[in-house]
Order: sequence, then structure tokens, then C-alpha cells
Amino acid sequence: MNQHPPASPAEKPLNTKAPANSLGSLLAMVRSELVRAIEAEFASQNVDLSFTQYLILKKSQELGTVSATELARAVEIDGGAMTRQLDHLERKGYLRRTPHAQDRRALRIELTEAGHTIWRDPAFACSNRAMAAAQRTLSTSEQAQLHDYLERVLHTLRDKN
Repeated sequence: MNQHPPASPAEKPLNTKAPANSLGSLLAMVRSELVRAIEAEFASQNVDLSFTQYLILKKSQELGTVSATELARAVEIDGGAMTRQLDHLERKGYLRRTPHAQDRRALRIELTEAGHTIWRDPAFACSNRAMAAAQRTLSTSEQAQLHDYLERVLHTLRDKN
């Protein structure tokens, strides 16, 4: 009878049991929890913004004056939802719609001084606190690795064609 000694830890087969959550489910749950954490941070600081409004302000800050269509594409929401959010943000005084210089039918979206201020001060700080809290169990090296992994996955998904 030919018996082999037990495998050493290095020779043990990999655990082929599926993880409890798929990568897609895990990413969706992480995003949902981040949205919840950022909105809770806004509420605790009396910042009158939803997460979607925060994204619109963030993209407006990054892109400068753009059309509503360009902004909707950048934030990844449909035109109808963008119009509703722009209405809310305009009422709050955070952005304004101005006529396009060459096309009277088109409007340009730009942040007001109040929009720049809320983005620069409380909104950005709230977001940073929520992100720091989400990563508090990760070392600086692990945070960098996670960012790198996610950037690579995103790049691969966007370049699939």
C-alpha cells in the first residue's frame, strides 16, 4: 500500500469554494455603503446635498462650464434625472444655467461662488471623512493597492472594445 504523507501547507490545493459575495455584488454593496456614509456625514454637518448632487458639484468643479448633456454623461445619469438635479442645485444657489455663446438653444452649466464654496469646504471634507473611515482598517500600502486594483479593473472594463 503506497501512502503519501500529508501535503505541506504550500502544496495544499487552493480553496475552490466560491466566496460568499461575487465581485460585482461586493462592489455594489461597497458603493451603497459609501453613499450612505457620505450622506450621513452631510446630514451630521448640515450640508444640504444628496450624493448625486455632490457628484454633480464634483464633476462641475473638475470640468468647468459644460452642457447638461456632458455633465449627465460624466456623472452617469440620464438627462431627465440630470434636469431634476440641476433644478434643485440651481434653487439652492450652487449652480446656474447660462446661454451658450454660439447656440442660443443650448445652455451651459457653471458653479456659482456658493457652489464652489460648498464643494471646497464642507462637501469635500465630509467625503474625505467618510472615505477615511471606510479605509481605517487598511494600511497605507493596502489602501494604495486597493486603489491600484480598482483603477486597473476600471481601465480594463472601459477598454474592452
